[in-house]
Amino acid sequence: MKEEYEDLILKVTGAEALHTGAKIQTLWSGYGEIVRVHLQGSKRSSAVLKHIVLPQEPRNTTLSHQRKVKSYQVEMTWYKNYSTNDKCRIPECLAAGSFGNEQLIVLEDLDLAGFDLRKNSVDVTGMESCLSWLANFHGRFMGAEPQGLWQTGTYWHLETRPEELEAMADKELKSAAQKIDGILSGCRFKTIVHGDAKLDNFCFSGRLPVVAAVDFQYVGGGCGMKDVAYFLGSCMQERECERLVPGLLDHYFKELKAAVDGEVNFAELESEWRAMFVYGLDAHSQEE
Repeated sequence: MKEEYEDLILKVTGAEALHTGAKIQTLWSGYGEIVRVHLQGSKRSSAVLKHIVLPQEPRNTTLSHQRKVKSYQVEMTWYKNYSTNDKCRIPECLAAGSFGNEQLIVLEDLDLAGFDLRKNSVDVTGMESCLSWLANFHGRFMGAEPQGLWQTGTYWHLETRPEELEAMADKELKSAAQKIDGILSGCRFKTIVHGDAKLDNFCFSGRLPVVAAVDFQYVGGGCGMKDVAYFLGSCMQERECERLVPGLLDHYFKELKAAVDGEVNFAELESEWRAMFVYGLDAHSQEE
């Protein structure tokens, strides 16, 4: 690790010394890594470093490279300028900055806060915990402008993925894609969506009834059903969805009602978003 990066981490954590621990994850297409940094002489025993290294020569198509570059810029803006609460917990950002073609985001280690479990599958209770997070997140940002974020959030936003659309094998869905995207984009009630709300991006706790979420590269404006459909699609097969979705949507909207401002006409919001759910599933299918 470069000395200036070590100095930054020591400064924002108040640590006297540090050493780099295990790699948590390699970023997509080799654009850097996420590592745990162990600290000495700080009230924190560790922090998490997201170190982005943008290649001088794009490793993918130009459009794909530009999308990734913007996604990291958006994530830095998110962590620096936005905040949530304990009902939609995210890691505290300790520092974020650019150094030439490299970017650093120093984050609270959620493992130390009790969110030390990652799950490959969840039961209904686990899904409800994540839906509660999404409902509180959507409620907190209902009507907010996504300043500095994606104008239209989500990993699979059609406008940013013309190559994937062109390669789509399902011809019927491909022909309907623009219409589906237009319906979702034209909804009256908009919020800020997480944008990549798959199960992998939620952190669970063995002692707390709530979850936390990470990875905000595709956070931006949109209909909350995009997140809900994507999340449920990451947890269940189609047959399970048919059986469990009605009850899970009821749970989500119960939580959303408690989270939104009292000035929002919730009956109209719920009516619109319930109708949007099926389009969110169809849009998720485009990405697959």
